[in-house]
Amino acid sequence: MSNKEHREDTFTRALGITALAILILVSLAGAAPFAYVTSIGIDTGTVFVIDTATNNLTAVVPIEGWAGEAAINPAGTKVYVTDISGLSTTVSVIDTKTNTVDAVVDVGGYPRGVAVNPKGSRVYVTLRYSRVDDDSNNISVINTVIGTSTNTVMDPVNVGLSTYHVAFTPDGKKIYATNSRNNTTSVIDETTKKVTATVPVGDYPTDIAVSPDGNKVYVINSGSNNVSVIDTATNNVTGTVPVGDSPGDIAVTPDGKKAYVTNSGSYKDPGNTVSVIDTTTNTVTATVYVGTAPRGIAVTPDGKKAYVAISDSHSSDYKDNVSVIDTVTDTVTATVNTGKYTMNYPVGVVIGPFRSSDMTDQSIKATYNETDQSTMANLNATEDIGVEETNLSSSEDKSAVELNNSNNNTDTNNSESDNGSSSGENESSKNNATPGFGLLGSLTCIYGGWILRKK
Repeated sequence: MSNKEHREDTFTRALGITALAILILVSLAGAAPFAYVTSIGIDTGTVFVIDTATNNLTAVVPIEGWAGEAAINPAGTKVYVTDISGLSTTVSVIDTKTNTVDAVVDVGGYPRGVAVNPKGSRVYVTLRYSRVDDDSNNISVINTVIGTSTNTVMDPVNVGLSTYHVAFTPDGKKIYATNSRNNTTSVIDETTKKVTATVPVGDYPTDIAVSPDGNKVYVINSGSNNVSVIDTATNNVTGTVPVGDSPGDIAVTPDGKKAYVTNSGSYKDPGNTVSVIDTTTNTVTATVYVGTAPRGIAVTPDGKKAYVAISDSHSSDYKDNVSVIDTVTDTVTATVNTGKYTMNYPVGVVIGPFRSSDMTDQSIKATYNETDQSTMANLNATEDIGVEETNLSSSEDKSAVELNNSNNNTDTNNSESDNGSSSGENESSKNNATPGFGLLGSLTCIYGGWILRKK
């Protein structure tokens, strides 16, 4: 073989390998993430799974007790949901591939907030009123390294009065926990599990978020209607941002430029806005009107959408329980309708990472998970919203049923998907199955042209 032929052969092989590598990478990164919305429910809590590509309901997962706060691991394979009923000491673990509860962990106290460390090796759960005798509070640690089937609870971390929520810095070295009863935020060294600083903030601090670069911590002060900004280098409050009445939850965009705060208001005077904070100036630059009494909020990994749980279901007759905000225009561009499934008092939202397209091929399903039939009947009570009723089988071994309610999705941009195929296939799986095909096709043409030229 001449040097020229050798170079051509090497180039051809390299081009083929490159095309194959791009195909693999595109297939892994193509699928849109899912949003997991927790709902307290009536007889039992429920987690609603929404495809963020289409805003369609994908699955309904009943859990024990009241589904409250939720956290997802970095891999997007597990969702941890706290039972905030005050009657249970458990956290449910959802397998996101099957959308079923594969473990229920007793954390030894009444759980409230939950967060997964950046490595995905530990899950921290805040416990309220865990020791009534001295009003102390703990953070339990679920060890997910030993195996998802065991979920061993490790030694708790002692924090402060009525610890509400917890968040990690991106490097995992610091943990910030809000203490609602003494208006402070505790700073915990992840290695030693010791409190290294206590930062005074506003009245009744609840939710908390850390900027993507790890330089700032944002603390919701529900009692003083503002947000404290903590510098993680000094652990001092460097700014206070007034927001709406009774702020409840906060989410920071992946680029760190904006923070979204839900303002739920009071029982007698519920709020209906989301405050948008410019994190450079620490000022509110927009107010987005959403449904009544917004609670949980989360931003998609690409930063383009924010999903808001609308907890006042009575005022909307159980419709439009999730508002979708376009983060470019800061306007509501869609609402998610759960169809025949009643979303009673949704309180939390968590969104997973972009996932492999093989995990998006899911039909809408309601999973039994050993839930009694009266509860399932309640979950499947048909609202008068024009949804064709699909009856669940009473057989215990039938774990899921397929149904089609995509026509009930309300999207002001008229971006409803067509789920009318006879197989009931989720439209997002078809949309995301071959992302980047144009690029792959171009590479294939180049490769074929080179082969013909060589011949």
